[in-house]
Amino acid sequence: MRIVLLSGVSGSGKSVALKALEDSGYFCVDNLPADLIAALVDYAVARGEPNVAISADARSREGLGSLPAIVEKERARGNDVRVIFLDATDESLARRFAETRRPHPLAREGQSLAEAIAEERRVLAWLAEIGQRIDTSNLTPNQLRGWVQDLVVTDRSRLTLTFESFGYKGGVPLDADYVFDARCILPNPHYDPQLRPLTGRDAPVIAFLQSETQAEILIEDIQRFLQRWLPRFLLDQRATLTVAIGCTGGRHRSVYIAEQLAERFGSEHNVVLRHRDLKP
Repeated sequence: MRIVLLSGVSGSGKSVALKALEDSGYFCVDNLPADLIAALVDYAVARGEPNVAISADARSREGLGSLPAIVEKERARGNDVRVIFLDATDESLARRFAETRRPHPLAREGQSLAEAIAEERRVLAWLAEIGQRIDTSNLTPNQLRGWVQDLVVTDRSRLTLTFESFGYKGGVPLDADYVFDARCILPNPHYDPQLRPLTGRDAPVIAFLQSETQAEILIEDIQRFLQRWLPRFLLDQRATLTVAIGCTGGRHRSVYIAEQLAERFGSEHNVVLRHRDLKP
């Protein structure tokens, strides 16, 4: 059985992610106390359900401490267990709560939204470190659905290597393990009126970066760095590694470099390709 444990801070998009898993054929349960997970798995087995997704968050904080032991127990039973943690910046969370006019689930009388968010982060901080972290700060619901679905179809027996392009004007992704900056190394196609409306996926931008810049040298340097140190992550039994490539707007240079790296590593690793600032 494939089991996805979904968690994250309130307002980070857990409902969207759980619906994406449901659309992918998962039997989904929201806000399940941790001590009921084993019983739910047994129930799913009896129903013949091959895929189960469980959302657990700070609303059931009393049982969260037992999650690592539950994960190990289910893996020992032969189940493929993945933990996905959704995160977002405080500014993004505050904006979302203001737009929906919903109270924070941990807010107490007299407590500000900022204080409730900080309290929840303290409760969940350790949980963010045991799973695949996704920064949803600048994602549309469609992007988040796609990213979650990409993660659940990867082969768990191999390291999943995620290449993510982004624009510094939107901030560095919270989920990045490594960050490489292309701004000072490569000229910006944005300043060419013919290239400005295009992206790093389009042939004219690709031709410009290949012929007029040192993009190839930068890509080779990042490739050599990762090839040198990836074995360390494998020895540490890491399931995922996120490599973020940044440029000013996240549309040209970073997109091209992320695409090239994904192609070069695709034959040896599970590769997930993300472009945070290219809206679908």
